[in-house]
Amino acid sequence: MNRLTRLTRLTRLTTTTAALALACALPPGAWAQAGNTDLTDGEVRKIDKQAGKLTLKHGLIKNLDMPGMTMVFVVKDKALLNKLQAGDKIRFRAVNDGGKITVTQIEAAK
Repeated sequence: MNRLTRLTRLTRLTTTTAALALACALPPGAWAQAGNTDLTDGEVRKIDKQAGKLTLKHGLIKNLDMPGMTMVFVVKDKALLNKLQAGDKIRFRAVNDGGKITVTQIEAAK
């Protein structure tokens, strides 16, 4: 086996080991949140920029196993609220952040 082949194998082993170490460090349930690329359809009902809260009528939130309903969410970054108005159709991502259901991403529905 030549030197380049050994170096390539060592690099792959190191990368795999680092990925496994990171995976073991994640808290329970983080895999579903970290790997989830699904966005949920919603309609903005109310915006409270001061408190950083958003009331949404939404469909099923798969990664949280939550049925559709209307509820108030905390937003991770208040700047997400700047371009929203009541009645807007959106797609969003929400995660369970220490017991608080938090919106981490918002985009206009297409």
